[in-house]
Amino acid sequence: MRSLAFAVAYWALSIGYGLTAAFAALIPGRDATTWVIRRYVARMVQAMRLLAGIRIEVRGKARLPQGAFIIASKHQSWGDGFATYDQFDDLAFVTGDHLEKFPLLGTVLRKLGAIVVNNCGGREARDSLKQSGAAAHAEGRRILIYPEGNLAKVGEKFRYRSGVWHMYRDFDMPVVPLASNLGLFWPQEAYRKYPGVATLEFLDPIPTGLGKEEFLARLEAVVEDRTAELIAEARGGPVVANVRVLAPDEVRKLAAAAP
Repeated sequence: MRSLAFAVAYWALSIGYGLTAAFAALIPGRDATTWVIRRYVARMVQAMRLLAGIRIEVRGKARLPQGAFIIASKHQSWGDGFATYDQFDDLAFVTGDHLEKFPLLGTVLRKLGAIVVNNCGGREARDSLKQSGAAAHAEGRRILIYPEGNLAKVGEKFRYRSGVWHMYRDFDMPVVPLASNLGLFWPQEAYRKYPGVATLEFLDPIPTGLGKEEFLARLEAVVEDRTAELIAEARGGPVVANVRVLAPDEVRKLAAAAP
């Protein structure tokens, strides 16, 4: 019943606020659209708590640096975006171009200043990150990115992609790793929800100036290690390292190359 109640609320909130945001996008500037989306996110987090029984505990906000920075987050749940966006007044976020296929959503994303990139990655995605990210950086906004590029199952991880490093280098901004175990309670995009306390934890910022390989290795290590610890903490069992699996685009490339 919890999952059903949340599903009804999810679609009611998404349709209602989505239409409102689309009208707000007709107003010059970002303020009106941002106001609507912030209310939408707050109501969604509230519905997670009241209907699905998922309470969000946030740790490590004292570690956040002053000014603009990049948040590089683990991504196990569709709820990650709501829970993280709710922590900031104005957050730019990187999202795949698949969301632009939904009616009106592309307009809302552009008005919000979202950084929309090609899901398949490559040079086109890097160019989008650089151009749209530069606008967010110039405005002094925090930027949220999921370095794996896909929703991972609990206990799994994908290759960390280099887009986050390109922004880190090009904009000379610190990166704040973000670990999460929300996937235990709202797995990926699943209908079934599980009540409990989900934890988001902001980790120590990675200072600017690191080379690509060193930066990506450090980012992956701290996010994946802490995520595994948060999962073990919630389950009450031993810490089990996340296992690397192929991302959907890597699977497609292998299938296409097969004889």
